[in-house]
Amino acid sequence: MGAETLDVLKDKDAPLYTMGVAARLVGTTAQTLRLYEKHGLILPTRERRNRLYTENDIKWLRCIRELIHNKKISIEGIKKLLDYAPCWEVKDCPDERRVVCTAFTNKSKPCWETTRCRKDEDCSTCVVYLKGVKKAAKK
Repeated sequence: MGAETLDVLKDKDAPLYTMGVAARLVGTTAQTLRLYEKHGLILPTRERRNRLYTENDIKWLRCIRELIHNKKISIEGIKKLLDYAPCWEVKDCPDERRVVCTAFTNKSKPCWETTRCRKDEDCSTCVVYLKGVKKAAKK
């Protein structure tokens, strides 16, 4: 394996898994992944017509499955919980990223209201951020 391949494998936000592979890794079906996407719980990367999932997406999907099947929380309940969850916990941001993130350093405002986070491409795939942006646009 080359150094570039190893870097991609280490990058937890690199889109690596097709929908079928992601469904198998999570223990569900592609139809269920589409349902989660429809409800705004996950936003996979799109390349042409294919959905690609990252390692962080897989981790988040496993969390969703745990909440639904073991904790008996509905999809609507999960969506409500996301209103209260800080984005850095959902994204599992490393400490070095958190200390420069205005959403983390100034917790008085949600991440989607901070200008720095809006410009940050990493936040553009965060379900908490996207849900907040949609909610703010409706107001």
